Amino acid sequence: MSVYKVFLPLAMAMAMAMAMVVSAIDSNWYDAHATSYGDMGGGETMQGACGYGDLFKQGYGLETAALSTALFNDGLTCGACFEIFCTNAPQSCIPKAGSIIITATNFCPPNYTPNKPDAWCNPPLKHFDLSVKMFTKLAYYKAGIIPIRYRRVICSKQGGVKFEINGNPYFTLVLIYNVGGAGDVNAVKIKGSNTQWITMSRNWGQNWQTGTVLTGQSLSFQVTVSDGKTVEFDNAAPAGWQFGQTYDGGKNF
Repeated sequence: MSVYKVFLPLAMAMAMAMAMVVSAIDSNWYDAHATSYGDMGGGETMQGACGYGDLFKQGYGLETAALSTALFNDGLTCGACFEIFCTNAPQSCIPKAGSIIITATNFCPPNYTPNKPDAWCNPPLKHFDLSVKMFTKLAYYKAGIIPIRYRRVICSKQGGVKFEINGNPYFTLVLIYNVGGAGDVNAVKIKGSNTQWITMSRNWGQNWQTGTVLTGQSLSFQVTVSDGKTVEFDNAAPAGWQFGQTYDGGKNF
């Protein structure tokens, strides 16, 4: 068998894999529905299943949404950005409202209560539970639920990627947020000044962990987002870093 015939399937597989990676940002529009939760000031929208905390301090504000199971991807979609507009509901949609852009920061859990008519977040439904402020940019609050169209877009964030370090000397847990570009982190490596690169595993949301002892060492990170782009943050945290503190990577995607 020729070398060409051997490597052609491999090349095709690599091309397909690249196509799947690049599709993280998608210019196509898709149908879904949206509701709102919390209040106009953002009550109940803080914290959540992505691991973020005070969304105002972390730069997300109220431009956020909780995603249904079909979109949440077990937390891997946390940090992704979506453009949304209200459609085909003239009594609900605000005329000429245009579109909004939100970041996925939470999970809208399914409700399997029998005969529950408003279980909008149940699989396989694609649904966005918006903050009230963002919902009322698109539709009248009394509408309750609205048909929308959405697409994945590039995230535009101010400042560098942030690394919040938690845990203890034997367990390092890093929350990664304020991520631009594709926005949703899919892989992370960490390197102490006395170690090689260490692959971190995802604990939950956008919290990544390692059991390697890293105290007393400056920390560098390699962060990969869903479109395959990787950025290296050298010495993002100084040797004297402390648990519970947040460090700015100095650049973004």
